[in-house]
Amino acid sequence: MSMADLTALRKHIASPATQHEQDYLVGFRGILVIEGFLWMFLQTFAPTTVYASNNPGGPHGQEIVRKVLSVLFWNEYFLYGSIIFLSARSIAIPFFRNPTKETAARSLLTRALSLCIPVAISMAIIKGSITSSFINTVTQFKADTNNLSLPVPYKLPTTLSYWNSVFDLFWTTHGFESQAANYAFPTQTIWIINAVYIQSYTVYMTMLIVPHTRAKWRVQFSVPFVVAAWWCNSWAWYTISGLLMCDMVMHMDFKARAQRGIPIQFRDLALRGKDGRPLRIPTWLVGGTIMVGGLLMQYFWVAWRPSLFFAEWRIHSNPYTTASLDNNYMTDHTDSRDDVYLTIVGFFIVLETFDVLQRALQNKFLLYLGRRSLSYFLLQSIFAYIVGIRVFDSLRNQHKISYGGSVMVTLITCLAITVPAAELFHRLIVIPSRYLSHNFYEFIVS
Repeated sequence: MSMADLTALRKHIASPATQHEQDYLVGFRGILVIEGFLWMFLQTFAPTTVYASNNPGGPHGQEIVRKVLSVLFWNEYFLYGSIIFLSARSIAIPFFRNPTKETAARSLLTRALSLCIPVAISMAIIKGSITSSFINTVTQFKADTNNLSLPVPYKLPTTLSYWNSVFDLFWTTHGFESQAANYAFPTQTIWIINAVYIQSYTVYMTMLIVPHTRAKWRVQFSVPFVVAAWWCNSWAWYTISGLLMCDMVMHMDFKARAQRGIPIQFRDLALRGKDGRPLRIPTWLVGGTIMVGGLLMQYFWVAWRPSLFFAEWRIHSNPYTTASLDNNYMTDHTDSRDDVYLTIVGFFIVLETFDVLQRALQNKFLLYLGRRSLSYFLLQSIFAYIVGIRVFDSLRNQHKISYGGSVMVTLITCLAITVPAAELFHRLIVIPSRYLSHNFYEFIVS
């Protein structure tokens, strides 16, 4: 790689931070990497500890861990919502920083290639690794551990089915979970790549009008958009909320306004103090209340009324597309949940207000993990299934090690394999794919 190539790579991929680069967003991705690994591992080897698990009954200690810790530290639904919200919060930054047609075109083209290549290689690893013998091993493990939460991967029968499954991940616009790639992927979570990619176009189409409209209008019209998307149970209400947060931070001086507080007024009527200035509600109080409200709702479902966890889906329009209520809707669709939305929005209101929280997320460890988040997501479940299940089975059934001891050794094994593999994947696949996507754009426009 020549020095010119390195210069171009740094220019488009690793440019130095500015006031609008917002590295703390990368640090937040690092937190999601940790939570994602914990959720994946515990669902596979200790499912009773997992929020909204299909194994609600189990060892009493694991039930207590689920009710106390799972909502905060390995929450599957928080991960999905955060990934989509954070994607919308992040991908418009280059255009908002330089609102030109060239920036918009570059974003549109390079995102597809920079996602498609790592996903295709990850699915190729799965295609080569998942054999009939391996599926029998996973099925036997699921039966031995009575793990009702563990999905058994689907074996892609041919190379053509592999290519079609990868293509569908970047083509399907609804029913993200009902596709071959997702069924083949261990933990069946690669649908989130599909959802993020499709929702990117909601961001692209909306961000183009931002420089040509009033800030007040953008805030006002986002409300009916969010409500409509919520009713249709589309991820677009997370997406538009993330984009609006980005817009407010970069164009509406959100931090300064938030630190001053929210004035208590309606049009010309205002509640004023002795000095004549409007009284203000601290923004952190509003954001914190919204976040705590979302968390309390989640604790309500996990600790007291788990039977109501999925009750919300009947409110939305999607299940009413058949002659009667489509009761199969929840089997192939993950809800964009209200409680998670409140938690994320409340957290970001507080995060975007205070420098101390942003600096906390900019520590080197979280930034390191955040920049490798795609690599961890694509590889960690593969190694947990291919290596972790075999290690656990050997320790538990052949060497008669205790359940807790087998889980701990398996955890150490998975970490020892995943960390260096993710680093290699990041350096050999993810970074070159970004480099290739930007050079492909330069070739097209040259």
